[in-house]
Amino acid sequence: MDSFFPFLGPWFWWIAAAALLIGELLMPGVFLLWLGAAAAVTGVVDLAFGLDWKAEVAVFAIAALALVLLSWKTGLGHWSSVADQPHLNHRHSSYVGKVVALDQAIVNGSGKVRIEDALWDVDGPDLAKGERVKITGVNGLRLVAEAA
Repeated sequence: MDSFFPFLGPWFWWIAAAALLIGELLMPGVFLLWLGAAAAVTGVVDLAFGLDWKAEVAVFAIAALALVLLSWKTGLGHWSSVADQPHLNHRHSSYVGKVVALDQAIVNGSGKVRIEDALWDVDGPDLAKGERVKITGVNGLRLVAEAA
């Protein structure tokens, strides 16, 4: 069976590692970095122990899985840190609790309010233009309101 995979060996894994790391440079994210590192580790292990192709593939799979899980576990705490501006890029979430006047009447559950020079779609009970509503929630990019 080794004759089917004569190209496997330390050099194959190091070339694969280089290709994956170049791919990492060309694409956003960090996933290929860990696969490239796993390929490099496989090349080193293969050089040290002279593995057959099945063992090489197993070492690569185990190293890739371990590195991806390790990076996910350690990186998860970094990405979930509390921001100093929690409503940044979610401006509409900061409007919950505000009381504003309707810019367009709510008809059939849909209307518009003007907040900070922006016109927002609003869902709520049918109300006339100019009536005051309290923003109670967010549904996608639409505000949810009730009569104030």
